[in-house]
Amino acid sequence: MNYSTLKKSVALSLVALTGVASLAVAQDAPATTSSTKVFGGRGQYRTWSIGVNAGVLAPVVAIGGSNDFNKWDVNLGYGLNIRKQLGHSFSLELAGVRGKVSGSNDATAGPVASTASEFETELQYAVDLRGVVNLGSIDFLRRENAVGFFLTAGAGYLAYAPKVTTGGQTIDWKGSAIGPVGDRHEAKDYVKGFYIPVGAGVKFKVSERVNFNLGYTMNFVDADNFDGVYAKGTTKDKFSYGYAGLEFSLGSSAKPSLEWSNPLATMYDELKDPTLRQEVEALKNRVSNVEKSVEDLKKDTDGDGVADQFDKCPGTPAGTAVDGSGCPLPKFTADSTNTNVTGFEKIGFDFNSSVLKTESYPTLDKLSSVLRENGGKVTVNGYASSEGTAAYNMKLSKDRANSVKTYLVNSGVNASQVATKGLGEANPIASNDTEEGRIQNRRVETARN
Repeated sequence: MNYSTLKKSVALSLVALTGVASLAVAQDAPATTSSTKVFGGRGQYRTWSIGVNAGVLAPVVAIGGSNDFNKWDVNLGYGLNIRKQLGHSFSLELAGVRGKVSGSNDATAGPVASTASEFETELQYAVDLRGVVNLGSIDFLRRENAVGFFLTAGAGYLAYAPKVTTGGQTIDWKGSAIGPVGDRHEAKDYVKGFYIPVGAGVKFKVSERVNFNLGYTMNFVDADNFDGVYAKGTTKDKFSYGYAGLEFSLGSSAKPSLEWSNPLATMYDELKDPTLRQEVEALKNRVSNVEKSVEDLKKDTDGDGVADQFDKCPGTPAGTAVDGSGCPLPKFTADSTNTNVTGFEKIGFDFNSSVLKTESYPTLDKLSSVLRENGGKVTVNGYASSEGTAAYNMKLSKDRANSVKTYLVNSGVNASQVATKGLGEANPIASNDTEEGRIQNRRVETARN
């Protein structure tokens, strides 16, 4: 990674950290003492509650529809519910209700659906499992809510016993062996079936433990005998339950209730935690130190392209060609025979190999710099030791010379500046009878043209 890339990465990190700090300061309301965390799970909240309610039962629903009786009575109903809050906005509730539903037909009110004059149905029980959706649990304007709206829907099972009066005669399904239109019922038995409850309501937070609920539920029965009458042309029966009740939150007092917790407020509190803010400040200081170190790494007092921290020869005159450590490169000169380039070591190779060794790179880099700075041409002479045939060693020596040329050309030297020659086993500089001598003979030398 170069200095520019490193500085850019540090700058981006600083921006991100500063953004977190700004978000933590943005919420001006005081932090609560709650230990809840945004992703801490349901275990940090109270999620169970139990409630009691009472209200009125009627054989009609708010959305209208046909009925077997054109007048309806208001009767007392009462119920219980147990609820498990699964999230801020959703819970499952087991609810039950009992009571009485009744109505009558007024002959002066026009055509009616049946000839029965009145009915009274005993609702032994209606039990259902429903989903409850809390509206407004996530609030951007207030940290805590005291009023919440909810919608409900589910499915349930009920047992009921109608009592119908027709022509002055009353038939009680629960006490009759034979019901209307030939339906048989055991004595003291109840009709059982399914129903679908759909409702809405509003709840008020009385305290951390108690809610006051107002609700309305429409119950659609999967039968046409809830009022004891099978009337031609009418749909399945229905009844409604409007209620008021108290709901009690269960669990540890040290935990908040999940249904009233605003996750946005929890997030702001978490960001405003003093420990987190201290960590943000510490990270900002670290970033400043890193930026200062980057600037120090870039400082180059003598302008030779090598940073001061890595410059082994500080104060190099301007325009002087230097190597990677900042020291001047040797000049391109010849020895007394005017054939070998001086100032450069010989390039050695392993047995039966033309691959350059990494320790040869500094020598080749210096040679490349001299050729690029001063121009001129060189001949690269390749040699081999005496193992193998002379023809093979001649080819190997050419490959070694070409390896050096390829390196020089890749480093920026013009290919026309470098000539290669393979000399095979000729001109050994040490005895080929010893391994040490053969190692010295596996080489490349450069000569000035």
